[in-house]
Amino acid sequence: MVTIFVSDPLLLLASLFGSTLRLSTPLILAALGGLYAERGGVINMALEGIMLAGAFTAATVTALTGSPWLGLLAGLAAGLFVAALHAFCCITCRADQVVTGTAINILMLGIPPLISGALFESTGSTPNLAQTQTLPTLPIVAALVAVPVTMFVLFKTPFGLRLRAVGEVPEAAATAGISVTWLRWQGVLLSGLLAGLGGVYLSIGQNSLYTRNMTAGRGYIALAALIFGNWLPWRVLLACLLFGFMDAVQIRLQGTSSIPTQFIQIIPYIFTMVVLAGFIGKATPPQALGTPYIKGRR
Repeated sequence: MVTIFVSDPLLLLASLFGSTLRLSTPLILAALGGLYAERGGVINMALEGIMLAGAFTAATVTALTGSPWLGLLAGLAAGLFVAALHAFCCITCRADQVVTGTAINILMLGIPPLISGALFESTGSTPNLAQTQTLPTLPIVAALVAVPVTMFVLFKTPFGLRLRAVGEVPEAAATAGISVTWLRWQGVLLSGLLAGLGGVYLSIGQNSLYTRNMTAGRGYIALAALIFGNWLPWRVLLACLLFGFMDAVQIRLQGTSSIPTQFIQIIPYIFTMVVLAGFIGKATPPQALGTPYIKGRR
């Protein structure tokens, strides 16, 4: 039996709302990043690896320089670099997008401990940062602002119209004089910036250091939010908030019952699988999602 003692219900709700927003922030940023890539027809399975790259680079540069702003810029650059690697393999070389993304995720599980061990003599984490060396608010504001901006960009600008066109019928877009390859590159690079910012928030916003595999599957949950949100920004936001709420609930439940903590910690992941099982058949992805574009093919 679970028992939670609450002295002030309003205080509990406010605290739960704040926790939900903080825990949802990296999911929102990564999911919106994935939205740009997948609206252009590229499955970005590398979101997890991009977030890890952004988180580790931001924490490392901040620890070495003492400046969280340099850490932020370095984290964004790392996310952009990993996204460019994914784009090169999937768009330019036409490699399998799922396999490439999975390989990048595995690669980014191993590289940070290696570099951390060389720089800080610890493969488990980077040094703790002072409170003045963190950015706890900026990424949250950026995530909330990014939702209406993404809606405007995708549905009210020529760039968004063209990006959606190459994700639906790339052959028709190419006939109209649109560069399918370049637009898909732009979509994936934008996903790298946003997912990289999500990783930055994990290490120098929500926390004050990088720990091994600190994303804990958030990149995959962001992909689930895309499916649950049917590739629409406002629905993706609601999906991320829902996942963040489940994460906040499991944190509050820890230590309040005789249930082992490990079973409580898997609540958000079980919820993700249930959502995928229930909605994946009802979602309508871009028609050309996951299909490499070959010029001249019909």
